[in-house]
Amino acid sequence: MIDTHCHLTFPDYAGRIDEVMDDAARVGVTGAITIATDSRDSDAALMVAEHHPRVWCTAGVHPLYADRNPHDWKAIRRVAEHPRCVGFGELGLDNHHSRPPRHTQDRVLAEELAFIESCIADGVDKPVVIHCRKAVEDLLPILRRSTIRPERFVFHCFTEIPEHARMVLDFGASISFTGVVTYRNAHEVAESARLVPDDRIMVETDAPFLSPEPLRGKRPCMPAYARLTAEFLADLRGTPFPDFHRIIDENTARFFGIEIPQPEPGALEAVVA
Repeated sequence: MIDTHCHLTFPDYAGRIDEVMDDAARVGVTGAITIATDSRDSDAALMVAEHHPRVWCTAGVHPLYADRNPHDWKAIRRVAEHPRCVGFGELGLDNHHSRPPRHTQDRVLAEELAFIESCIADGVDKPVVIHCRKAVEDLLPILRRSTIRPERFVFHCFTEIPEHARMVLDFGASISFTGVVTYRNAHEVAESARLVPDDRIMVETDAPFLSPEPLRGKRPCMPAYARLTAEFLADLRGTPFPDFHRIIDENTARFFGIEIPQPEPGALEAVVA
């Protein structure tokens, strides 16, 4: 498996990305996608992906970075065109935090969706990583009005109620889960995870945040911990772990258009420290 969403450009990993990825590989997490938060971070993410063969990246503006003007769409386009870049984002809406205000988030989201539509029209057709916190009912109508196909979206770090999971699934998007789903007080997130069809579920960490049980609260979270979330989800859904591992690999490879590096013998039996 790979960690489909982390932030390896954050200071937590400075100077030790090779070590971080080696630790992940030892427990069967053989790669990671480092997700961009703005135009400068898109450049930094690509630099990481170019220097680390088991890392890919995305390009885009996070809604919580929407007020960090100006947004250099030309720079984001250059990153998006690179073969080590496998998606746009993360982008979307966040109603949990009061800053930046929604009108700023809305404006940047409209700009970003129009930008992605133009990229796709020019042949830069890559999937879209969505950040959506307490905003499913606000965001879905906006995405429906875009020309981007619903199956090209993944709602990352899904922490919403089952009703909202059904809305996202009815729209046609995929859903990805972090360590939050393992938390003892996250019953509704677990119920949402039971609803997702086999062909539309993925696993991530959102590192350096949200370490799963039994490491909850540990900072930084590591890409290796995606294994713990995958094991939890397999048990939750009543799927043998080898089968669930194959399912999430197939989904990740198809959605992001990448070849998943295979684990070393015994890696999936190793213990996550």
